Amino acid sequence: MKLLTPVDIPVPAWSIGPKDRLLLLGSCFSDNMAKRLQARFFTVTANPTGTLYNPVSIAHHSALFAEADVILLTFGTAWVYEDLLLQPSNNPLDNIVDNCQKRPAREFRRLRLSVDDIVNLWKPILQQYIDKCFVFTVSPIRHIKDGLHENTLSKAILLQAVEKLTLNHADRVFYFPAFEIMLDELRDYRFYAADMLHPTDTAADYIFERFADTFLNEAETRAFMDDMYALHQELQHRPLHPGSCEHQAFEAHLIEHAQQLTARYPWTADAVRQQLENRKLSLIAI
Repeated sequence: MKLLTPVDIPVPAWSIGPKDRLLLLGSCFSDNMAKRLQARFFTVTANPTGTLYNPVSIAHHSALFAEADVILLTFGTAWVYEDLLLQPSNNPLDNIVDNCQKRPAREFRRLRLSVDDIVNLWKPILQQYIDKCFVFTVSPIRHIKDGLHENTLSKAILLQAVEKLTLNHADRVFYFPAFEIMLDELRDYRFYAADMLHPTDTAADYIFERFADTFLNEAETRAFMDDMYALHQELQHRPLHPGSCEHQAFEAHLIEHAQQLTARYPWTADAVRQQLENRKLSLIAI
Protein backbone atom coordinates (compact mmCIF):
# COMPACT_ATOMS: atom_id res chain seq x y z
CA MET A 1 0.00 0.00 0.00
CA LYS A 2 1.34 3.43 -0.98
CA LEU A 3 0.63 6.14 1.57
CA LEU A 4 2.59 8.93 -0.13
CA THR A 5 3.93 10.00 -3.49
CA PRO A 6 7.73 9.88 -3.26
CA VAL A 7 9.71 12.52 -5.14
CA ASP A 8 12.64 11.11 -7.08
CA ILE A 9 15.81 13.17 -6.70
CA PRO A 10 18.61 12.69 -9.25
CA VAL A 11 22.11 12.01 -8.00
CA PRO A 12 24.13 15.26 -8.15
CA ALA A 13 27.58 15.36 -9.71
CA TRP A 14 29.09 16.56 -6.41
CA SER A 15 28.50 16.37 -2.69
CA ILE A 16 28.95 18.63 0.34
CA GLY A 17 31.84 17.80 2.66
CA PRO A 18 32.35 18.55 6.36
CA LYS A 19 34.82 21.38 5.66
CA ASP A 20 32.79 23.13 2.96
CA ARG A 21 31.74 26.71 3.66
CA LEU A 22 28.00 27.06 3.08
CA LEU A 23 26.08 30.23 2.27
CA LEU A 24 22.28 30.13 2.44
CA LEU A 25 20.22 33.01 1.08
CA GLY A 26 16.52 33.37 0.49
CA SER A 27 13.21 32.82 2.17
CA CYS A 28 12.65 31.51 5.69
CA PHE A 29 13.00 27.99 4.29
CA SER A 30 16.73 28.80 3.99
CA ASP A 31 16.76 29.66 7.68
CA ASN A 32 15.11 26.30 8.48
CA MET A 33 17.81 24.38 6.62
CA ALA A 34 20.60 26.56 8.03
CA LYS A 35 19.48 25.84 11.60
CA ARG A 36 19.78 22.09 10.97
CA LEU A 37 23.18 22.42 9.33
CA GLN A 38 24.45 24.59 12.18
CA ALA A 39 23.26 21.98 14.69
CA ARG A 40 25.74 19.64 12.99
CA PHE A 41 28.52 22.24 13.13
CA PHE A 42 28.84 22.89 9.41
CA THR A 43 30.37 26.26 8.58
CA VAL A 44 27.22 28.18 7.68
CA THR A 45 26.34 31.78 6.87
CA ALA A 46 22.59 32.31 6.53
CA ASN A 47 20.82 35.48 5.40
CA PRO A 48 23.31 37.84 7.10
CA THR A 49 21.27 40.89 6.04
CA GLY A 50 17.86 39.37 6.76
CA THR A 51 15.40 37.10 5.00
CA LEU A 52 15.13 37.57 1.23
CA TYR A 53 12.23 36.44 -0.93
CA ASN A 54 12.70 37.32 -4.57
CA PRO A 55 15.48 36.40 -7.03
CA VAL A 56 16.51 40.02 -7.63
CA SER A 57 17.07 40.87 -3.97
CA ILE A 58 19.02 37.64 -3.53
CA ALA A 59 21.16 38.51 -6.58
CA HIS A 60 21.97 41.90 -5.00
CA HIS A 61 23.89 39.93 -2.34
CA SER A 62 25.96 37.87 -4.75
CA ALA A 63 29.19 39.52 -3.51
CA LEU A 64 28.88 37.18 -0.51
CA PHE A 65 29.46 34.20 -2.81
CA ALA A 66 33.23 34.76 -2.81
CA GLU A 67 33.57 33.43 0.75
CA ALA A 68 31.60 30.20 0.18
CA ASP A 69 32.18 26.84 -1.47
CA VAL A 70 28.50 25.93 -1.82
CA ILE A 71 25.64 28.40 -2.20
CA LEU A 72 22.07 27.35 -1.40
CA LEU A 73 19.43 29.73 -2.75
CA THR A 74 15.71 29.63 -2.01
CA PHE A 75 13.43 31.70 -4.23
CA GLY A 76 10.14 32.53 -2.52
CA THR A 77 8.23 34.73 -4.95
CA ALA A 78 8.41 36.26 -8.41
CA TRP A 79 6.50 39.33 -7.20
CA VAL A 80 8.75 42.33 -6.52
CA TYR A 81 8.51 46.02 -5.64
CA GLU A 82 10.26 48.79 -7.54
CA ASP A 83 11.20 51.81 -5.42
CA LEU A 84 9.90 54.82 -7.36
CA LEU A 85 11.91 57.28 -5.27
CA LEU A 86 15.27 55.89 -6.38
CA GLN A 87 17.16 57.34 -9.33
CA PRO A 88 15.35 56.18 -12.50
CA SER A 89 17.11 53.40 -14.39
CA ASN A 90 16.75 51.89 -17.84
CA ASN A 91 16.47 48.55 -16.09
CA PRO A 92 13.61 48.52 -13.54
CA LEU A 93 15.25 45.54 -11.80
CA ASP A 94 17.96 47.89 -10.55
CA ASN A 95 15.49 49.52 -8.17
CA ILE A 96 13.91 46.40 -6.72
CA VAL A 97 13.93 46.47 -2.90
CA ASP A 98 14.10 43.70 -0.31
CA ASN A 99 11.10 45.11 1.55
CA CYS A 100 9.02 48.26 1.64
CA GLN A 101 10.04 49.21 5.21
CA LYS A 102 6.45 50.26 6.02
CA ARG A 103 6.60 53.17 3.58
CA PRO A 104 3.48 54.31 1.69
CA ALA A 105 2.39 51.99 -1.13
CA ARG A 106 2.38 54.91 -3.59
CA GLU A 107 6.18 55.00 -3.42
CA PHE A 108 6.45 51.56 -5.04
CA ARG A 109 5.36 49.78 -8.17
CA ARG A 110 4.46 46.10 -7.83
CA LEU A 111 5.42 43.86 -10.73
CA ARG A 112 5.96 40.21 -11.46
CA LEU A 113 9.25 38.95 -12.83
CA SER A 114 9.26 36.86 -15.97
CA VAL A 115 11.21 33.66 -16.49
CA ASP A 116 13.60 35.56 -18.78
CA ASP A 117 14.08 38.31 -16.19
CA ILE A 118 15.34 35.76 -13.69
CA VAL A 119 17.42 33.70 -16.13
CA ASN A 120 19.07 36.76 -17.68
CA LEU A 121 19.90 38.08 -14.22
CA TRP A 122 21.33 34.86 -12.82
CA LYS A 123 23.13 33.42 -15.85
CA PRO A 124 26.07 35.87 -15.66
CA ILE A 125 26.28 35.38 -11.88
CA LEU A 126 26.65 31.63 -12.33
CA GLN A 127 29.27 32.24 -15.00
CA GLN A 128 31.15 34.67 -12.75
CA TYR A 129 31.38 32.17 -9.90
CA ILE A 130 32.38 29.21 -12.01
CA ASP A 131 34.32 27.61 -9.11
CA LYS A 132 31.23 27.44 -6.86
CA CYS A 133 28.51 24.82 -6.54
CA PHE A 134 24.92 26.01 -6.36
CA VAL A 135 21.72 24.48 -5.02
CA PHE A 136 18.49 26.18 -6.04
CA THR A 137 15.22 25.54 -4.25
CA VAL A 138 11.79 27.08 -4.51
CA SER A 139 10.10 27.74 -1.19
CA PRO A 140 7.03 25.56 -0.60
CA ILE A 141 5.49 28.31 1.54
CA ARG A 142 2.54 29.99 -0.14
CA HIS A 143 2.47 33.80 -0.25
CA ILE A 144 -1.27 34.18 0.25
CA LYS A 145 -1.07 37.99 0.43
CA ASP A 146 -0.37 37.82 -3.30
CA GLY A 147 -3.52 35.74 -3.75
CA LEU A 148 -3.56 31.96 -4.17
CA HIS A 149 -3.79 32.04 -7.97
CA GLU A 150 -1.13 34.73 -8.20
CA ASN A 151 1.07 32.69 -5.86
CA THR A 152 0.71 29.65 -8.12
CA LEU A 153 1.73 31.69 -11.16
CA SER A 154 4.66 33.09 -9.21
CA LYS A 155 5.92 29.66 -8.17
CA ALA A 156 5.55 28.41 -11.75
CA ILE A 157 7.78 31.24 -12.98
CA LEU A 158 10.40 30.46 -10.35
CA LEU A 159 10.37 26.75 -11.18
CA GLN A 160 10.74 27.38 -14.92
CA ALA A 161 13.58 29.84 -14.36
CA VAL A 162 15.48 27.45 -12.10
CA GLU A 163 14.96 24.65 -14.61
CA LYS A 164 16.62 26.74 -17.32
CA LEU A 165 19.52 27.69 -15.05
CA THR A 166 20.22 24.12 -14.00
CA LEU A 167 20.09 22.81 -17.58
CA ASN A 168 22.77 25.25 -18.64
CA HIS A 169 25.11 24.38 -15.75
CA ALA A 170 24.22 20.82 -14.78
CA ASP A 171 27.75 19.96 -13.62
CA ARG A 172 27.64 22.35 -10.63
CA VAL A 173 24.11 23.76 -10.39
CA PHE A 174 21.38 21.54 -8.93
CA TYR A 175 17.68 21.89 -8.21
CA PHE A 176 16.60 20.38 -4.89
CA PRO A 177 12.82 19.73 -4.96
CA ALA A 178 11.80 21.00 -1.52
CA PHE A 179 8.68 22.45 -3.18
CA GLU A 180 7.58 19.08 -4.54
CA ILE A 181 8.48 17.18 -1.37
CA MET A 182 6.30 19.46 0.74
CA LEU A 183 3.37 19.54 -1.67
CA ASP A 184 3.43 15.91 -2.80
CA GLU A 185 5.13 13.70 -0.21
CA LEU A 186 3.83 15.71 2.75
CA ARG A 187 0.45 16.80 1.40
CA ASP A 188 -1.40 16.57 4.68
CA TYR A 189 -2.24 19.43 7.01
CA ARG A 190 -0.57 17.65 9.94
CA PHE A 191 2.71 18.73 8.35
CA TYR A 192 1.71 22.41 8.43
CA ALA A 193 1.96 24.89 11.30
CA ALA A 194 -1.06 26.63 12.79
CA ASP A 195 -1.12 29.19 9.96
CA MET A 196 -1.60 26.31 7.47
CA LEU A 197 1.23 27.77 5.38
CA HIS A 198 4.58 27.06 7.02
CA PRO A 199 5.96 23.54 7.51
CA THR A 200 6.08 22.06 10.98
CA ASP A 201 9.41 21.08 12.51
CA THR A 202 8.60 17.49 11.57
CA ALA A 203 8.16 18.46 7.93
CA ALA A 204 11.35 20.55 7.95
CA ASP A 205 13.24 17.64 9.55
CA TYR A 206 11.99 15.31 6.83
CA ILE A 207 13.00 17.68 4.04
CA PHE A 208 16.41 18.08 5.66
CA GLU A 209 16.78 14.28 5.74
CA ARG A 210 16.08 14.19 2.00
CA PHE A 211 18.61 16.98 1.53
CA ALA A 212 21.20 15.05 3.55
CA ASP A 213 20.53 11.88 1.55
CA THR A 214 21.20 13.90 -1.59
CA PHE A 215 24.23 16.04 -0.71
CA LEU A 216 25.62 14.79 2.63
CA ASN A 217 25.81 11.12 1.79
CA GLU A 218 29.54 10.41 1.85
CA ALA A 219 30.64 8.14 4.73
CA GLU A 220 33.03 10.77 6.12
CA THR A 221 30.29 13.42 6.10
CA ARG A 222 27.74 11.11 7.71
CA ALA A 223 30.17 10.26 10.52
CA PHE A 224 30.90 13.95 11.07
CA MET A 225 27.19 14.82 11.22
CA ASP A 226 26.39 12.02 13.66
CA ASP A 227 29.28 12.93 15.94
CA MET A 228 28.60 16.65 15.99
CA TYR A 229 24.82 16.33 16.32
CA ALA A 230 25.32 14.13 19.39
CA LEU A 231 27.42 16.96 20.88
CA HIS A 232 24.75 19.50 19.92
CA GLN A 233 22.11 17.51 21.80
CA GLU A 234 24.31 17.32 24.87
CA LEU A 235 24.83 21.08 24.71
CA GLN A 236 21.05 21.58 24.75
CA HIS A 237 20.64 19.58 27.97
CA ARG A 238 19.40 21.65 30.90
CA PRO A 239 19.94 20.24 34.41
CA LEU A 240 17.09 19.75 36.84
CA HIS A 241 19.48 20.23 39.76
CA PRO A 242 22.39 22.57 38.91
CA GLY A 243 25.32 22.07 41.23
CA SER A 244 24.50 18.44 42.00
CA CYS A 245 27.15 15.72 41.70
CA GLU A 246 25.29 14.30 38.71
CA HIS A 247 25.32 17.67 36.98
CA GLN A 248 29.03 18.20 37.65
CA ALA A 249 29.77 14.75 36.22
CA PHE A 250 27.73 15.56 33.12
CA GLU A 251 29.55 18.85 32.58
CA ALA A 252 32.92 17.10 32.89
CA HIS A 253 31.82 14.50 30.36
CA LEU A 254 30.56 17.24 28.02
CA ILE A 255 33.88 19.09 28.07
CA GLU A 256 35.81 15.87 27.48
CA HIS A 257 33.51 14.91 24.61
CA ALA A 258 33.92 18.37 23.06
CA GLN A 259 37.70 18.11 23.29
CA GLN A 260 37.67 14.70 21.64
CA LEU A 261 35.57 15.96 18.73
CA THR A 262 37.55 19.15 18.18
CA ALA A 263 40.71 17.05 18.09
CA ARG A 264 39.05 14.89 15.43
CA TYR A 265 37.51 17.84 13.55
CA PRO A 266 39.78 20.82 14.34
CA TRP A 267 37.97 23.26 12.03
CA THR A 268 34.99 23.14 14.44
CA ALA A 269 37.02 24.29 17.46
CA ASP A 270 35.92 27.94 17.44
CA ALA A 271 32.23 27.08 17.04
CA VAL A 272 32.35 24.43 19.77
CA ARG A 273 34.19 26.80 22.12
CA GLN A 274 31.53 29.45 21.53
CA GLN A 275 28.74 26.97 22.21
CA LEU A 276 30.36 25.89 25.46
CA GLU A 277 30.70 29.52 26.51
CA ASN A 278 27.06 30.22 25.64
CA ARG A 279 26.02 27.19 27.68
CA LYS A 280 28.06 28.35 30.68
CA LEU A 281 26.37 31.76 30.59
CA SER A 282 22.90 30.25 30.25
CA LEU A 283 23.49 27.97 33.24
CA ILE A 284 24.58 30.93 35.36
CA ALA A 285 21.21 32.50 34.65
CA ILE A 286 19.30 29.46 35.93
